[in-house]
Amino acid sequence: MGIFRQQRLRVAAVSSLVVLLAACSEPEQPFVKAEKDRQRAPGFSLQDASGATLKLSDYRGKVVLLNFWATWCAPCQEEIPWFNEFERDYKSRDFAVVGVSLDQHGWDAVKPYIARLKVNYRVAVGDAMIAQLYGNVEGLPTTFLIDREGRIARIHLGQASRNTYRQEILQLLGSNNTNDSNRVSSALGRLFGWIRADHPA
Repeated sequence: MGIFRQQRLRVAAVSSLVVLLAACSEPEQPFVKAEKDRQRAPGFSLQDASGATLKLSDYRGKVVLLNFWATWCAPCQEEIPWFNEFERDYKSRDFAVVGVSLDQHGWDAVKPYIARLKVNYRVAVGDAMIAQLYGNVEGLPTTFLIDREGRIARIHLGQASRNTYRQEILQLLGSNNTNDSNRVSSALGRLFGWIRADHPA
């Protein structure tokens, strides 16, 4: 039995367990590791769907969502439209999605699949070696959020929610939420200052 067939059987079992546990657990909350706790993401070099070389090191300075997936993985299919959306919405802020398929049949399975789903980010086909580099990836999907310094800030084993991904991406990009809060605080400060000046005690 080939390694990918064995992996597929293990993934099916793990996916069923993840679904069962998810039904009994609280919704996952957005969270990224403190910078001091982040480990360097292993480098790799693969070919993307166009035949071009895809190297993780080329993304230094960007926030990267690295997704391990397969065409037969139902949660993976559900996530792809979200990742298309994130790629579209945050690309201008130095964000990128990179998909690594672990399909046993390689590009024969992957190319028509990503064409049908209109995937707008780069996709490569991986192998057992890259799966081992990233901690022996078995359950799919498995997703790594990598910061601008090339360090792993969050790992999702199984499917996370669309909102969880988005909030974590925004944290790593440097969300405008903090700036918005500062502007609100400043405006309130000016307002209360005006009230005190206009209505002295």
